[in-house]
Amino acid sequence: MSGDVSPAAIQKQLARWVKAGKLIQVRRGLYTLAEPHRKVSPHPFLVANRLKRASYVSLQSAMAYHGIIPEYVPVVTSVTTGRPSTMNTTLGNFLFKHIKKSLFSGYRELKVEKSQRAFVATPEKSLLDLVYLTPQADRWEYLEELRLQNLNVLSKKTLIGMAADSGSAKLQRAAKRILRLIES
Repeated sequence: MSGDVSPAAIQKQLARWVKAGKLIQVRRGLYTLAEPHRKVSPHPFLVANRLKRASYVSLQSAMAYHGIIPEYVPVVTSVTTGRPSTMNTTLGNFLFKHIKKSLFSGYRELKVEKSQRAFVATPEKSLLDLVYLTPQADRWEYLEELRLQNLNVLSKKTLIGMAADSGSAKLQRAAKRILRLIES
């Protein structure tokens, strides 16, 4: 929409391309090329970042990406300071959970495909986000049920530091219990 162009003309052309099957409208204002015209498919994490600008991929999605849970995760879950929502698109299913602004940290821009980058929670933050957003997730039984693996990717210092910085007693209890899991 930059330059000396008519926004109405651009919207009309986009509508024509969608109708002709050249573009797919993911949501209002967000498009991707249709399969026969696409050389590279957008990574689901990149799509999640674009669907909600103030968000990063976290919880089970980031945990599976970092290899700390064994399960396949069919829905890309992100956290946002905005409204929680669910979006089912032609490019996948996306869940956005609300987190308070003071906890909106602990993520990095990672290379998720050869030429694509997305904001993804660190392994420690994805685990703490899950605990924060899940009732009673600081219980020992819940943490054991997660079947955490590859715990060597977790930094004990970072985990304890993030939990302390949060000011949440629940996250601090969970961090101590996660340390016990790492050491056992």
